[in-house]
Amino acid sequence: MDRPSASFFECGGAGGGGPRDLMSGCRLSGPAGGVAPRSTCASFFRCLPRGGGPRDARTPPHSVLLSIGGRFFMDKLLTSRHGPWVAGGILGLLAVLLVKLGNPGNMGFCVACFTRDVAGALGLHRAAVVQYLRPEIPGFVLGAFLSSLMFREYSPRGGSSPVVRFFLGMCAMFGALVFLGCPWRAYLRLAGGDWNALYGIGGLIVGILIGIAFLWNGFSLGAAERNPRAAGLVLPVMALALLAFAVLKPLFGPEGTGPIFFSEKGPGAQHAPLYISLAVGLVVGWLAQRSRFCTVGALRDLFMMGDGHLFKGIVAFTVVAFAANYALGYFHPGFEKQPVAHTQDLWNFMGMVLSGLAFTLAGGCPGRQLIMAGEGDGDAAVFVLGMLTGAAFAHNFSAASSGAGVGPMGIPVTIIGLVFCLAVGFASRTRTA
Repeated sequence: MDRPSASFFECGGAGGGGPRDLMSGCRLSGPAGGVAPRSTCASFFRCLPRGGGPRDARTPPHSVLLSIGGRFFMDKLLTSRHGPWVAGGILGLLAVLLVKLGNPGNMGFCVACFTRDVAGALGLHRAAVVQYLRPEIPGFVLGAFLSSLMFREYSPRGGSSPVVRFFLGMCAMFGALVFLGCPWRAYLRLAGGDWNALYGIGGLIVGILIGIAFLWNGFSLGAAERNPRAAGLVLPVMALALLAFAVLKPLFGPEGTGPIFFSEKGPGAQHAPLYISLAVGLVVGWLAQRSRFCTVGALRDLFMMGDGHLFKGIVAFTVVAFAANYALGYFHPGFEKQPVAHTQDLWNFMGMVLSGLAFTLAGGCPGRQLIMAGEGDGDAAVFVLGMLTGAAFAHNFSAASSGAGVGPMGIPVTIIGLVFCLAVGFASRTRTA
């Protein structure tokens, strides 16, 4: 098989943001930049200088304040070759601790489920059992935003097929809510003994492989352009507004209801204390921003280029979560009676095929999209808004699954989503095989 076309790397591939890293949004050296790319795949996805070398104009003065004679130790570790597995291990532990503190089982983190809960809390759907302003979501965005400011990686950009990205976000959410989890939750479900997750992870891999086939054939959503610095503030400001709503809980609708809704039972009523969830979200945003942690990019790089750098993060995430679940008595192996899960294997598989394909075409898993949005990536922000809209449509049109099984419209919506993503993949190729 031929190597990917030069345009894939020059245009940011699925990320479409000019010569930059697909997952991080960092500018890459290459033909467009006049310098040959670095020789190793691992360094390809770590664009900025990593500790130990002399400071240059890109090294933030904050680092000098945080350390003497070099970069702050933790930042140096996260941006080294050990970064993904360090971040993944910490995320796996934090996820299980959030379950102990009140989050639903095997759902310490789930960007898809949490976004669905946020959509419900805003009244975009009326499924009463999944309505809560999850503080983790704004925490991810704000943590990445603050980290990118501190380390001078805040880079507002956008304009890479935003409408297409919006609908890719909707499709990704459709698939995730058929499976009942994003890629992060798929691994957490596996770490908790939910063997139904194996079908979802298998589907995720197939979806990513289909996306890779398009990438090999020159798939690109086009180049993004640099935006005014204020443009990158939109999603962080929205995150602050969500936090304000979560704290104030305004009720000025008819008969004292709304506009913010909170579940009284079901998964939406299960949550860790607000400020702990927010603190964990901020930490995760920082860890993921510095380490480039991405569950879709990890598999894409592994299969596409034989680069296991990011894949170490998935392994550490799953192993640490399993160890923590086992230690706390949360490991319950089996298929039946798993928390917020169903046993319709085919649609567990197919739902994640759809999600995996949509995430690959868009340039990263849902967690990574939130992180990039925090860094100022307007295209990632559009994808996130597509996910929010998709969550509302999935519940309003009975496409979301429940513990009883796939919703009445879940199967047709999955098929329609796959047709759309395949059409985008074929239509956006810059060259043929």
